[in-house]
Parts: sequence; C-alpha cells; structure tokens
Amino acid sequence: MSSVSLERRASLIVLGNEKGGSGKSTTAMHLIVGLLRDGYRVGAIDLDARQATLSGYIAAREAFAAAKGVALGLPRFAAVLRSEADSRAAAEEEERGRFSRALGELSRECEIVVIDCPGADTYLSRLGHARADTLITPINDSFVDFAMLAKVDPDNHDVVQPSIYSEMVWQARKARFARDRGRIDWIVMRNRLGAIAQRNKRDVGATLELLAKRIGFRTVKGFGERVIFRELFLQGLTLMDVRDASLGISLGMSHVAARAEVRALIGAIRKPPPAKVLRAAGCEPAEQAV
Repeated sequence: MSSVSLERRASLIVLGNEKGGSGKSTTAMHLIVGLLRDGYRVGAIDLDARQATLSGYIAAREAFAAAKGVALGLPRFAAVLRSEADSRAAAEEEERGRFSRALGELSRECEIVVIDCPGADTYLSRLGHARADTLITPINDSFVDFAMLAKVDPDNHDVVQPSIYSEMVWQARKARFARDRGRIDWIVMRNRLGAIAQRNKRDVGATLELLAKRIGFRTVKGFGERVIFRELFLQGLTLMDVRDASLGISLGMSHVAARAEVRALIGAIRKPPPAKVLRAAGCEPAEQAV
C-alpha cells in the first residue's frame, strides 16, 4: 500500500505572560516531557536565558540522568540571549536573527517546539508570541494575577477593559495572521488551584469566562498547589517521570491527581499526531521548517 504524503511543520507552543512566578517554566517542562513520552520529537527554546529557569531545569535533568545512569527523555534545546547592542534597532535585529536561527534549526528536526518567554514585555517575548500556534498563559488563581489580563471593577468584578498584555497578544495575533494567515489558539491556564471551593475562586472563574468570550481565549484547569512540583524541579524531573521504577520515587495519590492535570493540559492542546503514528497508518509526513 502506497503512503500518502502529508505536509507538516513544527507546531509551536508558547508559554507567556508578563508576570513572574506563575509557573511558566514548570508548565513548559511538563509539556516537553509529556509530549516526548507521547512519541513526539520535541524542541525547546528559552527566551528568558538570563533568568534561565527552563535552561536550569533541563540542565538538572541531564545531570540527574548522568548521575543515576538512567535514560530520561530530553528535548533538542536552544537558549536565546538578549542583545547588548547600544541602539534599539540594532538590538532588535540581532535578537530577531538569534531567534530565527534557533527556531529554524529546531524546526528541521522537531515536530513540536515549546517556547518559554520572559515574565516581562521584551522584544524576544513579542517575537515568540507572534509565532505561536498555541499560546498558554498560566495565571495564579486570584484577582491579583487576573489584572494581567484585564482591569476589573473592585465592587462587582465586571471587566472594565483588557490589559496591556491582552493588547500585546492581540498584536501578536495580527502579526501571525499577516505572516502566514495562521491563527493563535490562546489558552489561559488557571494555575495553583486550591482544593477548597472558595468564593474568590468562584468569582475568578466566572469573570475569566466572561473575559474569554470578550477577547478570545479558552480556559483550562491548571496544576494544583503541590510541594512535589518544587521537589522534582531540583532534580530535573517531572510528574510524567514518577512511574519509572528506576528513579525510586514512590507514587502517591496526590501524584496521580497531579499527573492527570498534566495529561488534561496536553490533551487540550490542538496538535497533529506524532509522525510515527501517521507512518503506522500509511501516511508519510513531509517535513517543512517553520
């Protein structure tokens, strides 16, 4: 039976917002490992190379694998540094070139590239946003973090107006459409959810759904507040690794629940099946760089 050739290019998943401490890098790493385990060829780009949270996470993972003599899935990886050029124009040109080269190299070898952006409005962050197929914005489940998306009336929690970040995403969507007629699927991820139902939690959820209809994003439940995320970070591990008996990590009920949260997020992302699945079905993907 002859195979059918399907044109493919790397799908880009971008983690972004303009507030630190929301769990972007932790989410990025769990996505990377989960997608690797699903059979995808995965690349990763750290656009916040000065903070280097994702870079450090991957380095810790490599060190753990070497020290323990175990095989752990690792992405193809690139870190993109900000330019130190004197003029803004020169700096932006240099950063645009660095980003394009890193993305081009990874796209030739990977089916999915996960991009971790800085928690600030930078030129590199805007470049990353404008290339996204899927944009994931983690926010802590409170009106403090909600302000990153929109200004809210303090009395009745009505949405007054979108935030500067929401405007930046709108500009990224226009840039993406102008470039290749592509569309950005924006997912806002309610992160660090508490286990107890509270009025504030319900109010955040209701207001978020109203804003989603207004400016065009989807909401998903993110990760609960669990110590295990911080513990695994130091070893370069994720919850997708804990079932591996060779790592010597016991699997508790909270771990099972947390893994389910990660799987739910991966399932919410619109993406093509891995190339090996297409080949098994008699379809031969034709690779195309982004």
